[in-house]
Amino acid sequence: MNICMVGAGYVGLVSAACFSEFGWTVTCVDKDPQRLAELNAGKSPIYEPGLDDLMQRNMQAGRLVFSDNIGAAAKDADVILLAVGTPMRRGDGYADLSYVYAAVDEIAPHLNGFTVIVTKSTVPVGTSREIESRLRSARPDAEFAICSNPEFLREGSAIGDFMHPDRVLVGTDDDRAEEIMARLYKPLALRSAPVVFVGRESAELAKYAANAFLALKISFINEVADLCEQVGANVQEVASAIGKDRRIGDKFLHPGPGYGGSCFPKDVSALIRTAREHKSPVSIIEQVQRVNDERKISMAHRIEAAAGGSVRGKTIAILGVTFKPNTDDMRDAPSLVIVPMLQERGATVRVVDPQGRKQADPLLPGVVWCDNALEAAVGADVLVTVTEWNEFRGLDLTAAKAKMRGDVLVDLRNVYSPELAHAAGLTYSGIGTTVSVPR
Repeated sequence: MNICMVGAGYVGLVSAACFSEFGWTVTCVDKDPQRLAELNAGKSPIYEPGLDDLMQRNMQAGRLVFSDNIGAAAKDADVILLAVGTPMRRGDGYADLSYVYAAVDEIAPHLNGFTVIVTKSTVPVGTSREIESRLRSARPDAEFAICSNPEFLREGSAIGDFMHPDRVLVGTDDDRAEEIMARLYKPLALRSAPVVFVGRESAELAKYAANAFLALKISFINEVADLCEQVGANVQEVASAIGKDRRIGDKFLHPGPGYGGSCFPKDVSALIRTAREHKSPVSIIEQVQRVNDERKISMAHRIEAAAGGSVRGKTIAILGVTFKPNTDDMRDAPSLVIVPMLQERGATVRVVDPQGRKQADPLLPGVVWCDNALEAAVGADVLVTVTEWNEFRGLDLTAAKAKMRGDVLVDLRNVYSPELAHAAGLTYSGIGTTVSVPR
């Protein structure tokens, strides 16, 4: 099976590498010369554990090729997968489909024989039919079918998610396309991964609904955490209790500074916009978005309060700036709200992140970058955990306290034990608990 993957971003690159691991021949097309140079050197331009090794193995086997020639790749393809960006459109929060339609226009002249064209990108309901209409106008002679095949990959564990999915969702109304898509995913089906075929609109909406529901769980537990602080409960105990209910589950019940990343913010926004356009508002999801926006702001206020009511003239050490661990992704990261607010209030901010500096440097002007957590703690009045990288979990709090000027630890991810913080001489402030070790 020959596959053309249009787009070597996060979804396209991971998917292309994984499909080539199945034994399929994959040509991954991208227009960015610098990115192509990195890829052809066997180096991923994004940080994802295991991706470099997976790419290099399949490139050496001749199954994975990177190119800027979309015509040649599309002409020989049985399946063309569109994995270009669909960023949030300025002004209305809707998904920007210009890159998707540009890719469709580029492949149109090169369709050769029956071809299945698949949207891997997250697109609003109705996009598959719009692509079909666009292609019918451009190539009335062509044989093709349009499918929706949304991805459900988590950054930091994307390869495992692809190879061992909860489900593979395919939206199609064409029997030939269903047969080809079943063949495409047969290696997963042989491992008992469910490949679920539904209508195209159902597949498109399911992707948005899944992300919105997970975002809801995050905003829900963050609000419960605030309530716990007022009534004397511990949010980790509450989350553990309700998470053992199989109807609820324990995933995404970890309180923190709010969600970010490439998916949740833009997908929640796009779903709200779609619902409004169809006069079927999703008021619960609208509240999820509001809670999350306010959450990031409130975290800066929390740090300010822990610093004694003002951060002016003080030094704040920030552990982690990416939106989650095991990625270099800075899109809509809580740190992009928290750090500038602290700076505006007169703080000096020292920052460390294992993978985020390259992406974060232009987004966080004026911060002092450090190589490790202990270096970040030097002269700090307040130490703050924003992203729960594993290397921060093992931080020697006594050593960190010795390097600090102050003694305040604000743990926005509940990484540390209040008792250990106290033993190290630190005043501890966590999320969702009244346990706070006094000075």
